Amino acid sequence: MLDLELRVSVLLPARNAAPTLAACLASMERQTEARWECVVVDDGSTDRTPDIARAAANRDPRFRVVALPHQGIVGALNEGLRHCRAPLIARMDADDVMRRDRLALQAGLLDSDPGVSAVGCHVRISPRASMSPRLREYECWLNSLQSPEDVARDAFVECPVAHPALMMRRRMADLGYLDNGWPEDYDLVLRALHAGMRIGVVPRRLLAWRDRRDSLSRTDERYGLGRFTACKAHYLAAGFLSRSDTYVLCGFGATGKSLRRALAALGKHPSHIVEVKPTRLGKRIHGAPVIPHRELPGVGGGPIVVSVARDGPRADARADLAALGFVEGRDFVCAA
Repeated sequence: MLDLELRVSVLLPARNAAPTLAACLASMERQTEARWECVVVDDGSTDRTPDIARAAANRDPRFRVVALPHQGIVGALNEGLRHCRAPLIARMDADDVMRRDRLALQAGLLDSDPGVSAVGCHVRISPRASMSPRLREYECWLNSLQSPEDVARDAFVECPVAHPALMMRRRMADLGYLDNGWPEDYDLVLRALHAGMRIGVVPRRLLAWRDRRDSLSRTDERYGLGRFTACKAHYLAAGFLSRSDTYVLCGFGATGKSLRRALAALGKHPSHIVEVKPTRLGKRIHGAPVIPHRELPGVGGGPIVVSVARDGPRADARADLAALGFVEGRDFVCAA
């Protein structure tokens, strides 16, 4: 039976996380919001992970350990969801640390707005010394998002919520996790948005997010750049592009080329390609005429997908389209 005093279930999958798990669990014990439980799902660990988790459960009954034979992240997450009893479910990874007020602030935002199905927060990625320029850009972009409108607008640029920073209501958690051969966390976020759910942000750094060379996001092919693109293409085709088999593609660099291939596999093809390079204008690429953006109002080529990787050029494209009378979310979306 659900404990009526329980406010948040923390869903924590762990596999061979002995070097970092104790600090992770200690950060939960320090939370200013005390009405939590933590479901630690041991996914067939072969190190001291089960011992560390059980020791935490012995000293604090709010920790509960679910031991599984190795199933992988999707299986571990779905099994953990079945053991979560609170109306709010917060994700956490075994190598991260949360700020003392994370659970309180995220639960407070959800309490204040019943129309929001989930919230993320800003993060600080570590170790700082080894961060790549691309990861620094991602952290800056992620921490620029402030509202459900920002999340919805930029959902196809990158995953707009760091998954270990996510807190969701039961209605979103009930969607479950799917193994579609691409990132299960990004898939859940896009499925929720596709279903009409709103995802907000607590605009404070509440999670210390560790980047490890041996993490799944670094080593598993499901988290490769091409699989992120396939995930974006799937939900673009099912949503924004669902009413048209043609679209206008703005940008034909490496990002635009990759997205075009992924959408073509789903039967979606560009009617026109918008480019800024003078040497491409007037030519055809994959049968689509290449035009400057100023010609867009007269081509009637369908919905517009802006596929530009960098923040500055993407902002320029947004401004150019807005000046031509196009409305983001209705007439065009940005996808990186």
